[in-house]
Amino acid sequence: MMRVNLAGEVAAQGLYRGQLLLARDADLSAYLKQAAHEEMDHYAWCLARLKALDAKVSMFNPFWYIGAFSIGLLAAAISDNISLGFLMATEEQVAKHLASHLRDLPIDDVPSRAIVAKMYEDELLHADEAAWKGAIRLPFIIQQLMHITAQVMIKVSRLI
Repeated sequence: MMRVNLAGEVAAQGLYRGQLLLARDADLSAYLKQAAHEEMDHYAWCLARLKALDAKVSMFNPFWYIGAFSIGLLAAAISDNISLGFLMATEEQVAKHLASHLRDLPIDDVPSRAIVAKMYEDELLHADEAAWKGAIRLPFIIQQLMHITAQVMIKVSRLI
């Protein structure tokens, strides 16, 4: 689970960096920088936990970063509100995923549960902040495509 979470944090870095590159609004840029910083904390926590569990990172992490960076660029090129909409939809889906990890993690794995719980809280906050800043809700079909893509990333990251 922590390898999958780390892969998600790699993708989050790509997404935020891509969005940041083309953000038009100074307040949005500041928000994206802050959110990327928080996601980097998540990355560091997941990486440290993986090392403690003597597990390896996904060898596909560079692909997750490049793909998410490209999506972030595309969303930001359309508009800041669409970019925020993509961020909101992503964080909502990530929060659902993390909630499932909290249900599935062994109750005695306190370190992993603490990391996932804090990440869950932060992701919900990112989604709420994006909505507050003017995110446009993406069409259902786009959200479904995002979900399918995330499922591929999860399955591949679990294995490799």
